Amino acid sequence: MTGGRVCVVGGGLAGIAAAVRLLDAGHEVTLLEARPALGGATYSFRRDDLTVDTGQHVFLRCYSEYRRLLERLGTAGRAAVQDAFAVPILRVGAAPHLLARSRHLPAPAHLLPALMGYRPLRIGQRLTAIRGAAALRAVRADDPAADRISFGAWLAAHGQDDGTIGRLWELICTAALNAPPRHASLALAARVFQTGLFDRADAGDIGRPTVPLSELHGGPARELLLRRGATVRTGIRVREITRERGGFRIRSDGAELDAAAVVLAVPHPQAARLVPAEAAPERAAWARLGAAPIVNVHVRYEHRVTGFEFAAGLDTPVQWVFDRTPPGARGQYLVVSISAAEAVLRTPGAALARTYLAALEELFPPARRARVRDVFVTREPRATFRQQPGSRTARPAPRTRLPGLALAGAWTDTGWPDTMEGAVRSGHGAADVVLAHLGSKSSTTEAPR
Repeated sequence: MTGGRVCVVGGGLAGIAAAVRLLDAGHEVTLLEARPALGGATYSFRRDDLTVDTGQHVFLRCYSEYRRLLERLGTAGRAAVQDAFAVPILRVGAAPHLLARSRHLPAPAHLLPALMGYRPLRIGQRLTAIRGAAALRAVRADDPAADRISFGAWLAAHGQDDGTIGRLWELICTAALNAPPRHASLALAARVFQTGLFDRADAGDIGRPTVPLSELHGGPARELLLRRGATVRTGIRVREITRERGGFRIRSDGAELDAAAVVLAVPHPQAARLVPAEAAPERAAWARLGAAPIVNVHVRYEHRVTGFEFAAGLDTPVQWVFDRTPPGARGQYLVVSISAAEAVLRTPGAALARTYLAALEELFPPARRARVRDVFVTREPRATFRQQPGSRTARPAPRTRLPGLALAGAWTDTGWPDTMEGAVRSGHGAADVVLAHLGSKSSTTEAPR
């Protein structure tokens, strides 16, 4: 058995974060990934002359661990963060409205001007929304009782009518939790609003990649890990993990690997199949986490049709739209992101194209005169787990019952929603479990690149 080798199974953000932390502590690391490249759910592919991201992954300034990982990868400069939270709100037949925080008031007063001036709501609804925000600040996100309640039921009980929920709370909740308020855990919604909007004035400033995700995560991660001495093997599908001779044996197609410890950083269906029964007798319960889809409609126009970098839609099929036009490219490349997309997951691409091209023309009149160069659809059937009431009881801790085997992934019990920040935090937590087992100290200082 190799004394210090740790095997990380899974090359998404959780596995990458775990591998970097283990390398910082001086361990030999082998990372195995089933896909051809690292990055997990945050990956890109080529379509003609365009590099396409499978999903529109934005982040907030409060994603501290994720942003530190970008710094380690040397790609922090490939993502832009707003100076202050501001979201254009688009409605058909109405002037765009900018939902923006104050740059001068401290939290939580920084949101008062935004809520009081929020034109999609009537004055009475705005006042009710302010009272709802004050009440939401008092919810204990770590309270198990809060996880058993739906956010929608809580909002209704606190005086929020359907219009206020649909035009304010749902706008953020559906995008952040991949679930509308009526299907979302109050605990996770409270975490989103408290950490992202209420606790610190600049916490919710929105960050966006300025390059394809493969250039932000997967490629740079592989370079960093190899430079630090790790072994990185892609296209390797692990079939079995067993406890043997004081360590672990990892079996893949045609190959075996021995390791002193393992970080299993794969989605929960794969983790339930791979984790030894004695390590997690409760693994069958992970199936209750389920999956929630996201669908993206990609449109390439011959000419520019909007000046917005991104925007949210109300009373339109367009939930969020992003300008992903590559620098120097002609025309404009827009991506419509549809969260909680169960209703359209199996809709034929041609029908989705017709619906969303028409919706974009309503929001952006210049689109009526612009030739469409290409339109296509990408689907992520398992974009996140279902972040519904009661989901936390199915999310396992990183430590399993087999010392030296740890779980990672945004689906584990990080206390965070299924986000890039949650994935990175899970990787760090799993690495710390392994380091404690091996008698090593965790290092959070930056090692030489």
